[in-house]
Amino acid sequence: MIGADRLRGENGAAVVDFVLTSALLMFVFLAVLQLGLALHVRNTLISCAAEGARYGAREGVTPEQGAGRTRELISRSLSSRFSGEVSASVRTTGANMRVLVVDVTAPIPVVGPLGPGDGLEVRGRAFMEDQ
Repeated sequence: MIGADRLRGENGAAVVDFVLTSALLMFVFLAVLQLGLALHVRNTLISCAAEGARYGAREGVTPEQGAGRTRELISRSLSSRFSGEVSASVRTTGANMRVLVVDVTAPIPVVGPLGPGDGLEVRGRAFMEDQ
């Protein structure tokens, strides 16, 4: 008799278990999606910055043209909202080699209301060809 009363008291427990488990799995899925999207954007920005640095380091091309090429590549591959802050500068290494450095600062894409608030800062470098 005690077992039958206990079973009647657990009616609907499977529904509650399903809802609680589904909510937890949805949270984990969104976290993995957020991480994947952020890594994709970061890797794409690094690739675009490196390509822009290689282009700007060519002989007869200015560093500003390298930054422009980086903006163009970012706009084509991601979105123009990620290409807002792109700068290029020529720096000298300890071995007196000139290097073009392209810096990109972009927002982190956020899925849902939760996510990191900082931006991504990536850098591409290439040796100047006119040395």
